[in-house]
This record gives sequence, structure tokens and C-alpha cells, in this order.
Amino acid sequence: MNDRITQAISFAARYTKQLAVMFVDLDLFKRINDSLGHATGDKLLQQVAIRIVACVRRSDTVARIGGDEFVVLLSQVGHAEDAVFIARKILTSLAAPYLIDQKLLQINASIGVSTYPGDGTDAETLVHRADTAMYEAKKLGRNNCQFFRPEMQARVLEWQSLEGSLRCALERNEFTLVYQPKIDLATEEITGVEALLRWIHPERGLIQPLKFVPIAEESGLIVPIGQWVLLEACRQARAWIDAGLPPVRIAVNVSALQFAAKDFLSSVRAALISTGIDPCKLELELTETVLMQDAESTVQILRSLKAIGVQLAVDDFGVGYSSFRYLRKFPLDTLKVDRSFINDISSNPDNAMILSALINIGKSLKHRVVAEGVETEEQLHFLQQEGCSEGQGFFFCRPVIAEKFADFLQHGLTQSAVH
Repeated sequence: MNDRITQAISFAARYTKQLAVMFVDLDLFKRINDSLGHATGDKLLQQVAIRIVACVRRSDTVARIGGDEFVVLLSQVGHAEDAVFIARKILTSLAAPYLIDQKLLQINASIGVSTYPGDGTDAETLVHRADTAMYEAKKLGRNNCQFFRPEMQARVLEWQSLEGSLRCALERNEFTLVYQPKIDLATEEITGVEALLRWIHPERGLIQPLKFVPIAEESGLIVPIGQWVLLEACRQARAWIDAGLPPVRIAVNVSALQFAAKDFLSSVRAALISTGIDPCKLELELTETVLMQDAESTVQILRSLKAIGVQLAVDDFGVGYSSFRYLRKFPLDTLKVDRSFINDISSNPDNAMILSALINIGKSLKHRVVAEGVETEEQLHFLQQEGCSEGQGFFFCRPVIAEKFADFLQHGLTQSAVH
């Protein structure tokens, strides 16, 4: 690969041409290896390689440089738009389902692009800067393509610095949980609570989840962090009960990697046994993307969780790609409607109509429907009129520390809880 890039640079320099280097990295490939084994992962990599090769010209080069990372050399490009076209072609091709060992799998990729001569004049620099642009693509939500820009360097260094700190955060007890109540919209009583992760960095202070969770997912650190959250939430629920407070459902978010881990079921059992929590008071929240990754296997895992007795919720409902056939097959208890449908129901009639439809879907499936992101009285009244079961958001209460939530459980929410 290095030799071909070097030759392409020599040719481009001699004839005043441009070339492009793409760094292609599969998104969350680790969960395939962890859940289905390395043999399946290898077959997937082979199919990915075939699809990438089919997207480029015979004069271009595709190389796998390790793990789930590929480099594509576009030996001659007239304009940057040529590289954009190929990148989009690759993203579309890789996103189509794969049939491996009679299982349908899906995976996306993030692509970074650098060009000669603007971004570098040697192979090492061009590959490094394409890699830097790929990190930016992951930071922007994955499954997209980004061209290198000089200011990306600082952001990549920040990403790598946070990843290094994140590896030590668990053993240094830098994580904590805060709790946001769920409210019965008919009685306005507390029916449950969601445990939310926070990172208190010793030097940077509070680091928001949106900043560190994507890094944890990409590095695989989300699995041990998720296990800590599960156990800590159960411990706190036990502490509230021991203090004489009424038991409520405590909800914990489960990441794709955590759900796919071979020891996930045993970790749930262990948390329940060690804390003595009634399984029906633990609710696991999974996104539509997690549920639909391998729907047939998901059904079996969800049934095993239901056999334990835990409650199951679909988080961010409405923004993913759930099949209604599987929504009926999944043994779910709760649908959490994504906040994006609630934000502007007063100014956007389409959102109000969609929100109403999502609530009706939940009711027809006999699921509890929870609206997250409730911030105004107008939103509350709309949800009550539509028969939404529960609400969660700043209108009722911001996330609070365990002691403050215990006070709410004992005395009920008051207007002082809002904001």
C-alpha cells in the first residue's frame, strides 16, 4: 500500500495531478466479534473487502491494514467531488445487509479522506490525515465521510486524551450516577427513575456523556462501564428500599456492545442476586438500533431477560428502523418516545401527528408509553390528551443526586424540583 501511494504521488507530481487517500473504518465491528465470534467477523471482513473493491476503478488500490481498517487509494482524481462520489458509493454498499451463516447482519463505516498535494506530500502523512478525518466522521455520528481539515488535529488529540483518561476512570471511581424521575401523567406521581451516568474528571471536572460515551463505545470500554452502571443502580435502589422508601422501577441504559457481550445475561442476574432487588423493579432500556441488529437472536435474549423477570423498554422510539413484526415479537413492556417528536409539537403539526401515532402504536401493543424531554406545560397537556402513560423531563425534574431523589420519593415532587 505504501509503495503504491508513493508511486501515485510521483506520477501526480510529474503530471500535476491529484490523488486521494481514504481511511475506512467499520463502525462498532467489535460487537460482531464479541457476539458472533471471530470466524463470523472474518467472513464479514471478506465481504466488506469485496464490496469496497467493487466500488472503485481497476487502477485504484484497496488495502486492509489491520483489524477492521481499510485504506483506499484513488490514484487519480480530477476534483475532490470525485472522492466524495466514491465515498458515498462505499457507504451505501457497505450498509446493505450481509448474509453470513444464515444470519442477516448490518454494519456501517466511517470514512476519512485526504488529498495530494493539499493535505500532504508523502504516504505516511496522507494516511495519517485520512485517519484523522475518519475520527471526525465517527465523532459526527458515524456512517459518514469527512475530508481532512487542519483544525481536526486538535480534536483527534482531545479524543485520544479522553480515551486514555477513560481507561483509568473506573478504577479511580470517577463515575457517578444521577437520577431523573418518571411521572404518571394522570396522577403526577413518581412511578420510576432513570439512572444516568456522569464522569467527574479530576482535572476537567464534569464531562458530559455526549462527549465521552461515543469514545467508550468505539474503544469497547462501554462494556465494563455499563456493567458498573447496572450494579451501582441496583445498589442504590436497594439503599432506598432499606431506608424505608417505596420501591420504584429503576431504568438503566444498555449499549449495543454490552447487550452483545456473552456474559450480559449473567451480569444482569449477578446484579439482581447481589443486591436482592425484585427483578420487576429493574428496567433495561435498549435503542431500536440495538434491538434490530440481529433481530432473531435479540428475541431469544429478550425472552431470557423476561424469564428472569426484568422489565424491557425501547429507548428513542420512532427514530430507528423497527419492524412492527418484531415489535410484536419482542417481549417489551415500555416504548420511550424520542424527545425530537416532543420538542416542537406546537409549531410543527407533522410532529404532533407523528407523536400521536407513536403513542397509539404503544397503546395498541399494550405497552407503557413514556415521553422523554417534557419541558413545557403545553407539551404535558398534549401528552395527557393523547393518553400517554408517563413523562420524563425538565418540566418535572432535572437529574438529581441519590439523596435528593430519596427526598422526592418521601415527600413527592414539588415545584421546587422543576429547574
